[in-house]
Amino acid sequence: MLSEREDELGARLKEFEGRAAAVAGVGKDPVNAPMIRHWCEAMGDTNPAYTGPDAIAPPTMLQAWTMAGLSGQAGPPGGTEAFGELLALLDAAGCTSVVATDCEQEYVRPLRPGDIVTFDAVIESVSDRKTTKLGTGYFVTTRTDVRVGTELAGTHRFRILKYAPTPRMSRKGRKEGPSSHRRPRPRPVVNRDNAGFWEGVERGRLLIQRCTGCGTLRHPWLPGCNACGCLEWDTVESSGEGTVFSYVVMHHPPFPAFDPPYAVVLVELAEGVRMVSNVVGVAYDKVRIGMPVEAEFRRYGTDAGAGDESPFVLPVFRAREGS
Repeated sequence: MLSEREDELGARLKEFEGRAAAVAGVGKDPVNAPMIRHWCEAMGDTNPAYTGPDAIAPPTMLQAWTMAGLSGQAGPPGGTEAFGELLALLDAAGCTSVVATDCEQEYVRPLRPGDIVTFDAVIESVSDRKTTKLGTGYFVTTRTDVRVGTELAGTHRFRILKYAPTPRMSRKGRKEGPSSHRRPRPRPVVNRDNAGFWEGVERGRLLIQRCTGCGTLRHPWLPGCNACGCLEWDTVESSGEGTVFSYVVMHHPPFPAFDPPYAVVLVELAEGVRMVSNVVGVAYDKVRIGMPVEAEFRRYGTDAGAGDESPFVLPVFRAREGS
């Protein structure tokens, strides 16, 4: 738990505001076409501005050119002692868990293949002590200015929450860690834009939006076509067959409704759109890119301990026979 002297800790943390978090950092690689291509393929972005001899990098890649990768340091590349001291203070106070909460980017000039980026970062703000559902801790915001030569290309603000996890109560009234017993599966967020998709899932149908203007299929569901801007659409039913386009194995932080490690997959459906889900019936370390899968509809919320939540259906994927 946090120290009883939180006010004193908060005052010490505030002293870090305005101090450098990274100085004279240099991107590991110049802006380059292969990374732009991989990014666009992963995002499904076919904007012609990102290809050809006059190509620019997608603006949202701004942070990608400054990241240290798996071999990088704890903290920003080129990180300072001040940033390390700030994190150490929080760790010592029991705020040993961290979650990224949001980022904001401002774009000043496009980046082009061959540009070498440099950057400086500052600890812009440390919040007062905050209590969230995850636990109690402090929001830390860093601002990174990305440059090419002396010219500002953009600004990236990144905010994390360093917190002490909230102990949970067991059914016998004992305090337990955040992942010591299974909690109900999170329910999907249903709104007016995606309600039709979830209505289809409830009936065991995987529905894909189709623009009636240009015929482009899209997922997730959107109020308008991102290819031509048309607001009119209908649906086609997916066969449910697809392949694993990409995946990530989640080890940490533990989430009470799941048993880590587990694989989160990006499935490319036979119709050409992609969706995030889980592969069931396969060990996490057996999931592979290109694995043929097929949709399955599972009902949740009926197990013991689900409380008063009504059951709901989620689409998951199972390895196809013979794969």
